[in-house]
Amino acid sequence: MNDYPHLLAPITLGPLRLRNRVVMGSMHTGLEDRVWDLPRLAAYFAERARGGAGLIVTGGYAVNKRGWLKPFAGEMTNRLHAARHEQVTDAVHEEGGAIALQVLHAGRYGYHPLVVGASARKSPITPFRPRALSTRAVHRTVDDFARSVVLARKAGYDAVEVMGSEGYLLNQFLAARTNDRTDEWGGSAEKRMRFPVRVVERIRELVGDDFPVVYRISLLDLVDGGQTWEETVELAGRLEAAGVTALNTGIGWHEARVPTIITQVPRGVWAGHTARLREAVGVPVIASNRINTPELAERLLAEGTADLVSMARPFLADPDIVAKAASGRADEINTCIACNQACLDHTFSNRTASCLVNPRACHETTLVLGPTRRAASVAVVGAGPAGLAAAVSAAERGFVVTLFEADLEIGGQFRLAKAVPGKEDFADTLRYYRRRLEVLGVDVRLGTRATAADLTAFDEVVVATGVEPRMPEITGIDHPSVASYADVLSGAVVPGRRVAVIGAGGIGVDVSHWLTHDPTDTEEDWLAHWGVGDPAVHPGGVTEPKPRTPVREVTLVQRKTSPIGTGLGKTSGWAHRAVLRQSGVTQVSGATYVRIDDDGLHLLVDGEPQLVPVDHVVVCAGQESVRSLHDELVAAGASSHLIGGADVAAELDAKRAIQQGTELAAAL
Repeated sequence: MNDYPHLLAPITLGPLRLRNRVVMGSMHTGLEDRVWDLPRLAAYFAERARGGAGLIVTGGYAVNKRGWLKPFAGEMTNRLHAARHEQVTDAVHEEGGAIALQVLHAGRYGYHPLVVGASARKSPITPFRPRALSTRAVHRTVDDFARSVVLARKAGYDAVEVMGSEGYLLNQFLAARTNDRTDEWGGSAEKRMRFPVRVVERIRELVGDDFPVVYRISLLDLVDGGQTWEETVELAGRLEAAGVTALNTGIGWHEARVPTIITQVPRGVWAGHTARLREAVGVPVIASNRINTPELAERLLAEGTADLVSMARPFLADPDIVAKAASGRADEINTCIACNQACLDHTFSNRTASCLVNPRACHETTLVLGPTRRAASVAVVGAGPAGLAAAVSAAERGFVVTLFEADLEIGGQFRLAKAVPGKEDFADTLRYYRRRLEVLGVDVRLGTRATAADLTAFDEVVVATGVEPRMPEITGIDHPSVASYADVLSGAVVPGRRVAVIGAGGIGVDVSHWLTHDPTDTEEDWLAHWGVGDPAVHPGGVTEPKPRTPVREVTLVQRKTSPIGTGLGKTSGWAHRAVLRQSGVTQVSGATYVRIDDDGLHLLVDGEPQLVPVDHVVVCAGQESVRSLHDELVAAGASSHLIGGADVAAELDAKRAIQQGTELAAAL
């Protein structure tokens, strides 16, 4: 017996027997697009197959050049492509895994001048206006999809996934929003469905019935002019009749103004729609989006919500997630925190994807934590993200590690971050590190402020003493109403009803969210605030958002004249900015701080004096490095490695801190 009897049970998709119900969902990493990156891609997938994934789905490969995601993007269009991919499929099979190639046409989402679409309607997220496919070109594109599937089978892939979700070409044909055609491929819901159904029919004509074809279907478009639930169910039935082996569920177009996978999205919030689809079809259905733990996946399967569960980014965070769950080590899983900072933010910035909590993701061949060749002792001072990463990674290599932490708990600034609404998952990162320190036998000395004298006996010293909040030079900064963000998020100070926040970087935005958030809000409230409705009533699943009721009046102030929040993450910043608007946060840019007194915060804005009457002023004006120990060691001629915030204090940059700690440990 195990704790995950449904999750770990085998399942058959057509002729393909999977060892469990866990699908590693498709993610475009940037390794798909260049032939010289295929060995890295093979190593990346092999590690996930070794970690127990039942079925791995690749990033999207274009079926023709007009379907590219970007210029010269990955494609599967000829026999040479298929031959080159054998190294990928062989690597997965050697580890006992199964792998599917995702075939894709970007449609109007393509970031290149050759872009085409169902209609000549420009996407709001790309600069290129598409040319509408001619009737003949639609037929050719159907053949291109089928040809790519034939090539995928030649390359050794065990299955394919046809991308029909997220607003890509097949999804564009389905929605009135993007399909104004009057030929056989548009004009009615029935005609709009012909293209994806014909794609599946043509695939079956070429590969027969003995090759699994998964179709990624959009359950909620989350855009105006999207599909109704009746249309979605009808499409699913037609796809089943055309020969799909399974349906994988997708939520939201890339242009949707509703977040679907970032950290503030409740875990498993979309699963109810998957359950509705499963009741309507006879083929296996895969649940996806914001499922990041084996416990949640097991529950969804046990409740009959789905037949399989797709977890994409959790496999970036921990390639061994399934193996750990199966061996009773779920408490050792490095959980995905849905931050997007190193995965999707990288992808949409044309950089190789990775993972904030696991910087080895997609860098398995270059960031190697091999066993050390020397017996050495390592002291790590500071148990924030950088120090934790360095201590755990060094211990994994076989070094004898002692970790000093002045506080009584590990975590550093991460302990503050997990208090922010929607960032509760950050607590799982600290749980992971706490358990890894225990398993690896690291000597953890909490409540111990290490001195230079304490460190003389160690072969290597790593200083990760972090940061402290910076208090700007403002008249009245010592007023009783003033508190730092650390005081507020830690609970040391409970702000009053009216609050001004000084500093509108990532921390200022997070603190403003914390200050206005109603802790009694439920999952249903979250959906209502974002205007998510029942697609059986509201086409596309969007309706009028329900206003938030902020628990405080907040004014967010910055010196910069630029709009607030422009420096936030590429794929999540818009949602954080939207929460500020929804919560009625007053935003002031281009301000000069004059003074703080009993009347409140005095500003000068556009040359005019302005008073913000408040009960408290919360300072989020950056951080300063705490590095006196390092300076003392260097002055004494001792060796010291400086990492994390102690090295560079910048907006609680956990991605850089964890990467720096891991890379240092690899280089020792």
